[in-house]
Amino acid sequence: MDGILPLWKERGLTSHDCVFQLRKILKTKKIGHTGTLDPEVEGVLPICIGQATKISEYLMEAGKTYEAEVSIGRSTTTEDAEGDTVEEDSSHKKISRKQLLQALSQLTGEIEQIPPMYSAVKVNGMKLYEYARKGIEVERPRRKVTIYELELLDDREMFEGQEIKFKIRVKCSKGTYIRTLAVQIGELLGYPSHMSSLVRTASGNFTKNECATIREVENAVEEGTIEQLILPIEKALSSYPFIEMDASNEKQICNGQILKVHSLLKKSGKIVFTRNGKAIAVYREHPTKPGLMKPDKMFPNNL
Repeated sequence: MDGILPLWKERGLTSHDCVFQLRKILKTKKIGHTGTLDPEVEGVLPICIGQATKISEYLMEAGKTYEAEVSIGRSTTTEDAEGDTVEEDSSHKKISRKQLLQALSQLTGEIEQIPPMYSAVKVNGMKLYEYARKGIEVERPRRKVTIYELELLDDREMFEGQEIKFKIRVKCSKGTYIRTLAVQIGELLGYPSHMSSLVRTASGNFTKNECATIREVENAVEEGTIEQLILPIEKALSSYPFIEMDASNEKQICNGQILKVHSLLKKSGKIVFTRNGKAIAVYREHPTKPGLMKPDKMFPNNL
């Protein structure tokens, strides 16, 4: 079994829990997820099966789309609703739609973030949450991420109250912390804030509509229809140019040989060589030999 299973991870499960259960359900060990989702977050979690595990890193690097609820008036240790209160402002607040849209505009494009203390980012060989659990505060590295789109999902003209909540849709690059983004929105508005809920609605080319829950996967295995839920590797690679091999290059590509750089490589960073539409190899620019490209991934099961 080879391909991508777009899984809808339900709340209460870790990404590792999902992989552990699917190994038993699908009776295969060669399974991996494509980017951790916190237990309290639900959403799209593409699962790579068989030779598709070779491209899990591509899916991890792909952009993500989230719908989040931002809560203005209280900040927490974890920057989400699970943490202890750090600061609270119980004053009656008035925030206009214009003010809110200006804040979202300022956080669109390339921005800097400081990862939360309760995160898996490593500093000196230890994960930040390991320091946090010991009560140790360490300097966290700033990182640049890209917010491609930041949309307000609320049509109110005025937001009022001691605690103000609103939803946003975020399309962003790998490495973006949405809970940190919620804190940054609050900072621009002048109030403590946190992310009160989060759903991942898309991961790379995979969307909520294509997903199945673990229970649905289990049912499909029992009914013998599991293949209908498994999408081909080519779906995960569809953001790169596909080039059908011909007699002039098929032997070299199938043998994983170095080739001259293809003109399409410059724009996309990678190209996919196919035979009858099936991916045979992913090529990228050679790191030490200008003008040449080398295979990054090969799919021998498709030969």
